[in-house]
Amino acid sequence: MEDSLAAADFSVRIPSPLIELNDPRLESSGVRVLLKRDDLIHPGLPGNKWRKLKYNLEAARRQGHQTILTFGGAYSNHLRATAAAGQYFGFHTVGVVRGEEHAPLNESLAYAVDHGMRLTYLDRATYRRKSEEDVLDRLIGQFGRCYILPEGGSNDLAVHGCAEMMDEIDVPFSVICCACGTGCTLAGISTKLQSGQRAIGFSVLKGGGFLEGEVRRFHAEAGYVGNPNFSVDTRFHFGGYAKRTANLDAFIAEFETRHGITLDWVYEAKMMHGLFERIAAGDFPAPTTIIAVLC
Repeated sequence: MEDSLAAADFSVRIPSPLIELNDPRLESSGVRVLLKRDDLIHPGLPGNKWRKLKYNLEAARRQGHQTILTFGGAYSNHLRATAAAGQYFGFHTVGVVRGEEHAPLNESLAYAVDHGMRLTYLDRATYRRKSEEDVLDRLIGQFGRCYILPEGGSNDLAVHGCAEMMDEIDVPFSVICCACGTGCTLAGISTKLQSGQRAIGFSVLKGGGFLEGEVRRFHAEAGYVGNPNFSVDTRFHFGGYAKRTANLDAFIAEFETRHGITLDWVYEAKMMHGLFERIAAGDFPAPTTIIAVLC
């Protein structure tokens, strides 16, 4: 991070820890699972949120912006993280939320507001056009000159930030997994796959088949010209973004009991549930070492 972005009392845990998951359900499979604990990078900017934001924060400061405007759903961890980053590094922040305003605010939006973010709302039809010129002009007219950060913080700068995670992994592995909302993290890590390695993204969105195209778009925008071995699994969304079921909640509770880790139900839990299902189904031949990214 550039000196101009230095903030008092702010530090990140980089590299994030890599820990082995000791679980009796893995013993008969011949599969070894290690958790890349990006969720421990920083309490306010965990995981891929910091990796996506850091180069964007540098760009915003370099371009002389005082306000960052970004987009997300009502349960967006990205809005939370952007609000926290704004508070740490002295930016005003605006969160453009998909859908109608509801009171009281949920925990995610309340956190964002408590950290200085101004919220505005777009109906779903307009939100789908959020990158179009007329919508952006209206927002800039309302909030003034802004650094526009895409939904999820996902752009070419974020791809480069996420790719750096791979440089921290010094254990041989065959598969690396992450949850997918926009596909940006999967795009980043898949740019640094070595021969014999593959990446799997677990979509948290219903109808997430489009994400493979998004990953390739991010590759192109970031200047990557390879042909990485990646795929997106669309089977474990549990009803769609920010949807949950009793089965998912039971998995979260059991995982916490076994391992002392509370999985985020919007992203991490869906990935880990899907991964355990696939291991049980014999999708990974022994011996396979899998890195599962918690972010």
